[in-house]
Amino acid sequence: MADNYETLEYQKQGTRARITFNRPEILNAVAMTGAHEMDALAARIAEDEEIRLVSINGSGRAFSTGIDLRHLSTGQIDNSYFDLWDRALRRFETMDKLVLCLIHGYALGGGLQLALASDIRVCTPSAKLGLPAIKEGLIPGLGTLRLARYIGLGRAKRLIITGEMIDGVEGERIGMIDYLVSEDNAEAEFEEIITRVSAVNSKGCRLSKQMLNNCYDLDFETFFSLYKEHQFRATSSDDFSEAMSAYREKRLPNWS
Repeated sequence: MADNYETLEYQKQGTRARITFNRPEILNAVAMTGAHEMDALAARIAEDEEIRLVSINGSGRAFSTGIDLRHLSTGQIDNSYFDLWDRALRRFETMDKLVLCLIHGYALGGGLQLALASDIRVCTPSAKLGLPAIKEGLIPGLGTLRLARYIGLGRAKRLIITGEMIDGVEGERIGMIDYLVSEDNAEAEFEEIITRVSAVNSKGCRLSKQMLNNCYDLDFETFFSLYKEHQFRATSSDDFSEAMSAYREKRLPNWS
């Protein structure tokens, strides 16, 4: 099932949602329409109980270069943009689905912020990654919250304060990127990673995502109580019953 948006392509394929940035002529920069569409689409996916996995990529020569500077410089973007964009990112970050992105070309500003809000980042070696908002006199959104959690405070300060770009190889070395894929076969290798992730995408897996989202913010006792609550939900799920049957029958689980 495919749906048409003005700046995005969306397809639902069984338990998978596929999002593609679709403004290739301007490297998938995001203006007000795109922010509204991403906010609405993130809400739609979050509420769809059939979906277990979301993949995000970009058409043309880039993943996304973030906020549309042409529109920003001519007053066509107002402050509501930041609410829309960061609300969408928070939904991806917290939804009961695994979110994977494939980065190529450029992932800058809000594009990289979206990648940081995803669960797994896959990237080509030559891709350019950065949060250059400082060069436009802006704060790079909640990249200021997320980036340090992946690469450490010192590296995050350097990249945010200078606005410099790094490539995918360096991104993988410092922990910003999870998987590097080849330039010529990126999409096929991305699909292989999705297949591997889908094979373990149980209710317990997605509840583990929720636990990890809180790992820096809660004291031990609160976190342990949350763990026990989520573990009960995991062991009470149909996925757990299927996993135990698969173990006894010496086969791979078939998640419902």
